[in-house]
Amino acid sequence: MKNRVVITGLGVVAPNGVGLSAFTNALKSGISGITFHQHLKDKGFSCCIGGIPSISEEKKSEYLTPLQLRGFNSTSILYGCIAAIDAWKDAGFSVDENSDLDYDSGLIFGTGTSGIEKFREAIYKIDDQKVRRLGSTSVLQTMASGISAYLGGILGFGNQVTTNSSACSTGTEALLLGFERIKNGKAKRMLVGSSSDSSLYTWGGFDAMRVMSYKHNESPEKGSRPMSETAAGFVPGSGAGALILESLESALERKATIYAEVLGGNINSGGQRNGGTLTAPNAAAVQKCITNAMLDAKISSNEIDVINGHLTATSKDAFEIENWTKALQRKGVDFPYINSLKSMVGHCLAASGAIESVASVLQIKEQFVFPNINCEDLNPEISALISTDKIPTKMIQKDIHILAKASFGFGDVNACVIFKKYN
Repeated sequence: MKNRVVITGLGVVAPNGVGLSAFTNALKSGISGITFHQHLKDKGFSCCIGGIPSISEEKKSEYLTPLQLRGFNSTSILYGCIAAIDAWKDAGFSVDENSDLDYDSGLIFGTGTSGIEKFREAIYKIDDQKVRRLGSTSVLQTMASGISAYLGGILGFGNQVTTNSSACSTGTEALLLGFERIKNGKAKRMLVGSSSDSSLYTWGGFDAMRVMSYKHNESPEKGSRPMSETAAGFVPGSGAGALILESLESALERKATIYAEVLGGNINSGGQRNGGTLTAPNAAAVQKCITNAMLDAKISSNEIDVINGHLTATSKDAFEIENWTKALQRKGVDFPYINSLKSMVGHCLAASGAIESVASVLQIKEQFVFPNINCEDLNPEISALISTDKIPTKMIQKDIHILAKASFGFGDVNACVIFKKYN
């Protein structure tokens, strides 16, 4: 007998809202978190806009001790700690450094790069032969699993504590890995999510690849345009999303608030074959990921009410929609509603799957579909495939029973999860 898995806590650090209340309001109101950043212009970036969460020094001290903050400059770890601790508290648990070791709880928290600013600082100090001034936290801040190491100690988890990394599908993959662990009885609870920093060194590579939009430096909020005819590349974002997954039995025993149920999902790769490359998806594998997710969740495609897509505001948007129509065997007016959070927060890279999963679950819990801002001029290749009213530009109230969320990443990797309203 496999365990049913539900979501009992959420936490989010997003460019358009830090904390559930601010983020939910931004979702419903279509508020953008994309702003102009002078330091990007000063460094010669073509794209001088991006989504960076607003975190005060006072806010940092609510989550990390003075000792932890000494010499600390990893925004990836900071965002992840805030989102994860908020999710843990939202699920009804407390944070106590003297708590008993909790063997029933674990975490899988992903990231793309960790502490890249700290790496730069370390390189310079070593080059200048000041190695002893690196500080005691440089290893913790720069190792890939730094985020899970911080959280494992803060929360006292005794089950699996690890970090995954699979480019833009990282957060959705972490969720599905945690789901499997609970389903198979290896944990009662798993904190899952992912984070991404707002470093010049992360964003610079994408700017050099010319895949980021440079046309809206004067109008930042208009810059991220998924599914739009005038989409001109993605806008970088950063932040973190976190979810507490729990066996239904444990959640009911605790009388916990249940946001939604995770029915199933799928993770696969296109192997960079049949049109798939490091940066382009193999269409057959994307479609198989979606169809296998539905098989795992034991649902039919016509049960899906809403899709939260990957949809990055690049030339691949129409290709993604085409893959959805083929996988679901639904198009035109028969297609589900679909939206892209990236219109409001930009592409949060490794954090995108987790932040977008939080947004997906909030839509189920509160029964609404958030708007696709900047999509008044729908790409004609997309309108040829699905009805334009399935891409709402204003928030709509909607009875959502089942929502599908997918993420597709560099390296031709895919992840799709199926969420259901809990009754």
